[in-house]
Amino acid sequence: MTTTQLLQELIRIPSVNPDNDPGTDQVGEQRIAEYLRDLLTSHDFEVTLEEVLPGRPNLIARCPGPKDRPRIFFGPHTDTVGVSGMVFDPFCGDIVDDTIIGRGASDTKGPMAAMLTALIENKDLLATLPIAVDFVAFMAEESSQHGSKHFAKQHADEYSFAIAGEPTSLDIVYTTKGSLWLTLAARGTAAHASQPERGSNAIMTLARSLDIINRKLSNRLATFTHPVLGHSTLNVGTIQGGTRPNIVPDFAQAEIDIRTTPDLMVAGGALPLVTSFLEEMNLPLEILSAHENPPMATPEDNTMIKQIIKATPSCQLVGAPWFSDAAHLSAVGLPSICLGPGSINQAHTKDEFIKIADLEAGHTFFSNFIKSLAE
Repeated sequence: MTTTQLLQELIRIPSVNPDNDPGTDQVGEQRIAEYLRDLLTSHDFEVTLEEVLPGRPNLIARCPGPKDRPRIFFGPHTDTVGVSGMVFDPFCGDIVDDTIIGRGASDTKGPMAAMLTALIENKDLLATLPIAVDFVAFMAEESSQHGSKHFAKQHADEYSFAIAGEPTSLDIVYTTKGSLWLTLAARGTAAHASQPERGSNAIMTLARSLDIINRKLSNRLATFTHPVLGHSTLNVGTIQGGTRPNIVPDFAQAEIDIRTTPDLMVAGGALPLVTSFLEEMNLPLEILSAHENPPMATPEDNTMIKQIIKATPSCQLVGAPWFSDAAHLSAVGLPSICLGPGSINQAHTKDEFIKIADLEAGHTFFSNFIKSLAE
């Protein structure tokens, strides 16, 4: 099976993350994990499915060969974002104008297909290498990263390096921002809209507070900088409140996304900064929920990074403002990078695709890297 054919097969197995707005009832990673298990088992990999959430497993596939070797792994994620608003059948996997279209084509079933066909092509060599190259597929990367967090606790000490499959245009993403997602709420007093003075409008309280947060907290975040990643940023992503136009709303909430640089995490993280800012500005808001993910910064002189560059000298070391599973692996001491064919500009779009030429280049890239480990 060619890399193109494999990617078409993977796209045709829906594996949409069920959180937020999936846009389909075909959610979860069980089917694609079972497909990968059967594929890799047929090529002599030792495969385990580890259920992280009900019906949502990680896959760990150990390559043929001795067990007592240093181990690294290729690790894309099996879930995709939702499919609402896509301009074609999200699970078609069709070829159009030298591209393959469908949800996950670039993020990250394209990198996954390139990694898999490179491993399968070199399965005999894998058994003899001084370093084992395994394959791990994470569930739930697109929200909460339950898969990589579970793996980091259970298996990180078994490995010396990880390559998270992401569409990086075959550049080495060695540093990324972290993230803080939090929900802020304002409370008020309901009243009839004909007598608004008898109530307290939670939407207006929230709106005034968000204006201060957007102006002043953004400026404070901008003082935390990185030579590659730039500065920490803030985005107000959603806002909800009220039930009817003729009722003064007594509750409103907003979801905020803060992207954090490594120096902000060294300073204590984004959540303490937000908490102290709310107190300092005397803003009448409550933090309902908060989920913080670490940034990633793998040393540029890591031995395996040098090996990748040796195998393909044209690849570049770059940073990225987005977040991935690699950060949770790195946070527990497993050196990790993001790498794969395709462009991040196509991830999550209504017309997601990957160029066939880029996909095939990804296969060659990973195959050359595997071969280089024999030297």
